[in-house]
Amino acid sequence: MPIAEVSHDGAWIIVYDERGKELKRMGGANKTLVGFSSDFFVLVEGPWVVTYDENCREIKRMSGANKSVRSASGRTFTTQEGPWIVTYDRNCREQGRRAK
Repeated sequence: MPIAEVSHDGAWIIVYDERGKELKRMGGANKTLVGFSSDFFVLVEGPWVVTYDENCREIKRMSGANKSVRSASGRTFTTQEGPWIVTYDRNCREQGRRAK
């Protein structure tokens, strides 16, 4: 089921479908929601950038050192890394980069 919304509500991160039905929830302590798309969402957890699927199962994690997540869209998310805008897929594999 596609993700329509992900919210950080108090101690919970809650994933909703397009009908507003809750799909899954997970603890939100020490996590920051930084973006979502229809099939994954991105959290910053301490020094890590972590992607999750609609069932709140971890897909992949990568170091968040010197990275600031800007957005998620479609099948990718973007970060700013110094003078670079870098695009990653949901498996945290770099897809491309350009100068800011």
